[in-house]
Amino acid sequence: MKLTDNDLNDLKYAKYILENPGIAAKVMDYIGPHIEKRLEMLPQGWSKTVTRATQFSLEKALMISLNTLDNRAKTQPLDFFHKLMVAATGAAGGAFGLAGLAIELPVSTCVMFRSIGDIARSHGEQLQSPDVQIACMEVFALGGRSQTDDATESAYFLIRSVLAKSVTEAVNYVAERGIIEEGAPVLLRLIAQVATRFEIDVTEKLAAQAIPLIGAAGGAAINVMFMNHFQDMAHGHFTIRRLQRTYSPEFIESEYRRL
Repeated sequence: MKLTDNDLNDLKYAKYILENPGIAAKVMDYIGPHIEKRLEMLPQGWSKTVTRATQFSLEKALMISLNTLDNRAKTQPLDFFHKLMVAATGAAGGAFGLAGLAIELPVSTCVMFRSIGDIARSHGEQLQSPDVQIACMEVFALGGRSQTDDATESAYFLIRSVLAKSVTEAVNYVAERGIIEEGAPVLLRLIAQVATRFEIDVTEKLAAQAIPLIGAAGGAAINVMFMNHFQDMAHGHFTIRRLQRTYSPEFIESEYRRL
């Protein structure tokens, strides 16, 4: 079995964007010292607020976002449109800081989830498939590191292997019932796993928005950076899945590791 030239180039590009931090990560590295100082100044108990808001946002995104998309094929996803939408929510979040997190984060996450679904569809995925719906959720675990990770566990296929058991259980659960049920324990387990990674990004976003002079304009810019980051992760993720459908999962993984 051999990849065509076009598929090989697609795999190379997918690996590049999945294994290299996006602009959001680079900006957060640049302003890292400022973030550390702002984290120390956040109210007591803020981490629990972030954890609850993150898990709630992911659950609502899974319940709501894909229901607004259909399976009609589109040659290009509406990436720029979704960036404009999160810019608006980020502006509101930047104006209200931690107090606005409970409102801004679920809305922004739903928009990002919708954009991820739009990208999945552009790569030939059927959005009504439970497997695809759960694959969209996986994207929020990509490009972010859990505090329990070792140096190698940020690799794309290793993250997927960590989530594999929860993903399989969630897909089977949804397939049996035909719908995604809010509060289902098997889904909440997957969401909790994804949230441990997504929460790192949310915490950095919140701390960055808390820096003096960031305000509404800065909140909008930070949200656009995060949208851009997760759109990149989605394009890489669904490129890999498309190639796995064309060839085989084992072959594409071996070629990915070989590059």
